[in-house]
Amino acid sequence: MSEEELIADASHLTGWEKHRFLVMIGASIVIALMLVAVSMKLYESSGAAQLDLSRPGYEHVNEKVTPSEVFKGFSAVGELDKAALDEFQKMYSKRAGQATNVDSFGGDVMNDAALGIDAPVGEPTQPAQ
Repeated sequence: MSEEELIADASHLTGWEKHRFLVMIGASIVIALMLVAVSMKLYESSGAAQLDLSRPGYEHVNEKVTPSEVFKGFSAVGELDKAALDEFQKMYSKRAGQATNVDSFGGDVMNDAALGIDAPVGEPTQPAQ
């Protein structure tokens, strides 16, 4: 095709055909913003936002959180022998047991104690607003 033929073809394009790429980008941005708005609404309404202690207003509660047990991970260095494999299996079995002993469809799944975030006695569980 020559340059003149390309110019002639371009002059016959409608407004939609000329700007469809920009319209597609704009529509993608609008759809992304709508999905973010829906996900933020679900985050707030599901109660997951209450578990996020890094949010503003929760700093004083975050300082009071103390883990009930400090997890000592499996060493990344050292010999890989029967004793190391037994130690790993013991640690894995303990954690797997904690994860599978919870009734997934029960009402207690989202309790503070089940999540391991229960506050000490006499401490407020939510900040004053």
